[in-house]
Amino acid sequence: MVYAISGVLTVGIEGRSLVISPEQAVWLPTGLLHRVGSLFGAEFRSLWIANEAGHSLPGSPTLFAVSPLLRALIVEATTIEGCDDPDGYRTRITDLILDQLRRARPLESTLPWPRGAALSALCEALYADPADQRRPGEWGKQLGMSERTLARRFEAEVGMSFRSWRRRLRLFKAIEFLGGGLGVTRTAMELGYGSTSAFIYAFRMEVGCSPQSYMRGQLADEDGIGAHASGS
Repeated sequence: MVYAISGVLTVGIEGRSLVISPEQAVWLPTGLLHRVGSLFGAEFRSLWIANEAGHSLPGSPTLFAVSPLLRALIVEATTIEGCDDPDGYRTRITDLILDQLRRARPLESTLPWPRGAALSALCEALYADPADQRRPGEWGKQLGMSERTLARRFEAEVGMSFRSWRRRLRLFKAIEFLGGGLGVTRTAMELGYGSTSAFIYAFRMEVGCSPQSYMRGQLADEDGIGAHASGS
């Protein structure tokens, strides 16, 4: 299982690449050829799970949401790795992690990444500056290809149009910014929206709720886990 404690990871699997944020992780079954990298630096943890322990986990690569509890368990597991376990504490942490993985909510929305160097450079530039307003024709000229060629290659490598990918990128960055404490108005500016209302509308269309409602839900999840922990 691949998870970024901080920063953003790229995971290459089965001829495709995807990007995961700290709210997500990827489960990779035994024997699957893959590669893991980082766009701009990341701190990540890999959990290696024995076949007999992970027999009930998915048999194919799966992206899933990481709850605050699972995140804390992953950090704790890597902290105590290699330590003596006279009272079975490490075993209990491991059992909780496996239980959380079985309960994890799969995600269908990913940010795919191109395989070729030219389009990877384009996507890296937009990830670094999602407010960049250059049109496909301008990007094509910079990369030495026509707008039509750019569109065709992007669709072939990424599996979606350049416009759809840019919209999904903005959603990913919005969640990253909001989770990092940026306000809605500042997030809208950082993403290049013409107004806060335009950003709120776009976010609602993608997620099904406003940015404020989304963040309230995230905080409620964390508060709920804290309440359970303090009451145990």
